[in-house]
Amino acid sequence: MNQFLKLFGISAVIFLIFDLFWLLVVSKNLYQTFIGELLGDVKITPAIIFYFVYLVGVVFFVLIPGIDKQSIFYTIFSGALFGFICYSTYDLTNLATIKNWPVTMTIIDLVWGTSVTAITSAIVYFINFNFLKG
Repeated sequence: MNQFLKLFGISAVIFLIFDLFWLLVVSKNLYQTFIGELLGDVKITPAIIFYFVYLVGVVFFVLIPGIDKQSIFYTIFSGALFGFICYSTYDLTNLATIKNWPVTMTIIDLVWGTSVTAITSAIVYFINFNFLKG
């Protein structure tokens, strides 16, 4: 349990840094351009719940198995796959159910979710083996 909490904490910091940079700097204009009429005020509680649940999944399904296998390649691949599956759930549901949801937004978001999860997983794996002696 101690390892889980350490991995969760490190993952949370790294993922949030990347995701906040993405949301506040990189993609701010993208979202406004593609789905501006759909945007509302950010609701903090659901956002916190998403990050908590998502990072529990990253630690449980990606990091712990990757660390147990002592394989950075497994960790990166499973991180990418986990990110792709989770972001697909959101984006493809929107594409299927929201009128005028842009395909371009879906593709951009799938690439982002896949990438950020793989990169976060790789960094946490590296930190674990080099600083936590996991």
